[in-house]
Amino acid sequence: MLQLHFRPRAALSAAVLALAIILSLGIARAGEAPVKLDARFSQSVMKTGETTRAFLRVGLRGVRPPEETARTPANIALVIDKSGSMQGAKIADAREAALMALGRLTADDTLAVVAFNHGVDVVLPATSAGDLPNMRRAVRDIRAGGRTALYAGVETGIDEVLTFLDPYAVNRVILLSDGLANVGPTSPSQIAALGRKAAGEGISITTIGLGLGYNEDLMTRLALNSDGNHAFVEHPDDLVGIFNKEFGDVFSVVGQGAEIEIDFPAGIRPLRTLGRPAEIEGQRVNFDLRQIYGGQEKYLLVEVEVAGDAARNKLQAAQVSARYTDMRTKQEAALKDVVTLSFSNDPDRIAASRDKDVLSAATMQIATERSEKAVKLRDSGRIDEAKKMLEDNAAYLKEQAQALSAPALQSLAEEQARDAEAITSGNWVRQRKDMRSRQYKGKTQQSY
Repeated sequence: MLQLHFRPRAALSAAVLALAIILSLGIARAGEAPVKLDARFSQSVMKTGETTRAFLRVGLRGVRPPEETARTPANIALVIDKSGSMQGAKIADAREAALMALGRLTADDTLAVVAFNHGVDVVLPATSAGDLPNMRRAVRDIRAGGRTALYAGVETGIDEVLTFLDPYAVNRVILLSDGLANVGPTSPSQIAALGRKAAGEGISITTIGLGLGYNEDLMTRLALNSDGNHAFVEHPDDLVGIFNKEFGDVFSVVGQGAEIEIDFPAGIRPLRTLGRPAEIEGQRVNFDLRQIYGGQEKYLLVEVEVAGDAARNKLQAAQVSARYTDMRTKQEAALKDVVTLSFSNDPDRIAASRDKDVLSAATMQIATERSEKAVKLRDSGRIDEAKKMLEDNAAYLKEQAQALSAPALQSLAEEQARDAEAITSGNWVRQRKDMRSRQYKGKTQQSY
């Protein structure tokens, strides 16, 4: 005989509440893929027979795993500047931050510590993080003095990570420096090439600029070309918090080595990409993401031109495919999506198809590009032009914030207005570093 068993109402309500919490936090359920692909146009209905420009937003969102899930192992090299400018509180706080990081590692992780001035010292060769006393002793022995061979320090850090390179671990170099590279290769283009080299090996580089003496263009290009994070830390006592956030990202990786391909049919021409680096070859766009973090989304925007003669009732306007390594199963996973467009002469239908989230993302990326141009104008001494560009940017963001009901754009508008005022102040060195750091985070959707 079939028996029906009913849960008490309180237990059922608790179960429903737990499920709601899981869904709201984006926590993975049993059997659920750890990465979600989301591809959308800024409007899904175009005017018939009219050439139109639009944005395609392609995002990969990591699903936060349950707390009891074992995290992905980390293979890390800490590369610490010990040049003369790091003497005093800076090197002391750098040691404290590094020691804090050691406390978050386990025997499943590997760690190397590299210190550099005019030379490079492998303070701790890559080894299992289970030997904490030895590691702490090595970090405490770091002393500052000399010049800054940044390139050689990072290159040595990459070599240490390569010692235990593991496609199923988070392979990362974390660079901390407060000064200008003045020994060995020193140009941003040379440093960017080093970032690309690391990315080719499956290694990302996070750069932390300390104080007001480092080269922010060099540091951001190194991070961008390896798909790492970047942080501007004005005060040494903020280092522990930054290291905590960085290791929070490292320990939340759910997917790695993502390769995304977007194919457009004839009649839809990709014009440019906004934000992170990508390649456009004819009708195809390719971009990579080194890591996908649980609870975060990374995206690329592609501006396209839809030809008027491409119009028809419905069109498969983009085919998107993504391959990545699932860090939970240690297997390659694939995702696919097809994005369609419709065409109409009905203005109400066209207006209703506008995607405010995509348009907001495009607005933020355009505003970031303008902010970068303002920095270049200020660098060349064209201060009044730089100020006006930022004021115009603030007005543009405010207008879009109202049109799209987007509080984040309003906050960015207020930020740009403050930048316009500050750009004429005497503290341009600090202001520039702060702006470049925020521009980087906006382009890469960095969470801290």
